[in-house]
Amino acid sequence: MEWTAIVMQLFTGLSLGMLYVLLALGLSIIFGLLTVVNFAHGAMYMWGAFAGAATIAITGNFWLALVISPLVIGGYGLIIERGLIRPLYGRDINYPLLLTFGLQFIMIEIIRIFWGTSDQPFSAPASLSMPLEIFGVFYFPSYRLFLIGITVVICIVLWIFLEKTNLGLVIRAGTRDPLMVRALGIDMRRIWWLVFGIGSALAGIAGVLAAPIRSVFPEMGIAMLVECFVVVVVGGMGSLKGAILSGIIMGEASSITTLFYPQMADIVIFLVMAVVLLIRPSGLFGKAGLLE
Repeated sequence: MEWTAIVMQLFTGLSLGMLYVLLALGLSIIFGLLTVVNFAHGAMYMWGAFAGAATIAITGNFWLALVISPLVIGGYGLIIERGLIRPLYGRDINYPLLLTFGLQFIMIEIIRIFWGTSDQPFSAPASLSMPLEIFGVFYFPSYRLFLIGITVVICIVLWIFLEKTNLGLVIRAGTRDPLMVRALGIDMRRIWWLVFGIGSALAGIAGVLAAPIRSVFPEMGIAMLVECFVVVVVGGMGSLKGAILSGIIMGEASSITTLFYPQMADIVIFLVMAVVLLIRPSGLFGKAGLLE
């Protein structure tokens, strides 16, 4: 096997890993502050793809879809937190888990009613449709390069927001000692509301970014949700740097296994999870603190 094929597969794995990163960041930031396991996250990812498809169908503009989709899904997340999740705070953790689990299937059925069950067309913009030649040897798909680049930018922006802004400091403090934050006169309910919206928006942008390289159909979020939970568990529940590192590892593991042993491609991430949890039951960064 030529080494160029291995390099190309590593590149493909990195782009897949970046999708995992975006989804896992959304799950982690919600769990880190709200301790809510959001089973509707995969459906929000799917809605992000369909919101992007609808925007393109109306305007023909991918870049507009890239902006509108996360705003729509983020806004939807704000409504869900305020109307459904907030009344369950302080109760058994299983209540929001079961609620979001059921919400996932409601969201899928809504899409089936209005869009049907067939795949929806979704192409990358013409400016990103041609492969990029590097050193005259590698021909990387331009869209996958864009996907990697924009995910890196999102990670940097999220880090700056959490580490360098007053609101970010309040969010991080809320994961450590919410009672102390309340004692300072800060309304944690508003912070929870905002964080759920941010996590939902990350799922939305992951959906619209995944659409040109993955099929867009009502059940697309189910398998991705399972894979995303594996990424979050391996990285450490609530750990942002764990989500990033784990997402990249899982993307590369899946891609390389597809090249050398395709029969194992669908289960390799679960094998990696089993090995990691045997060595570190709390995940790679599970003891580093939430939202770290």
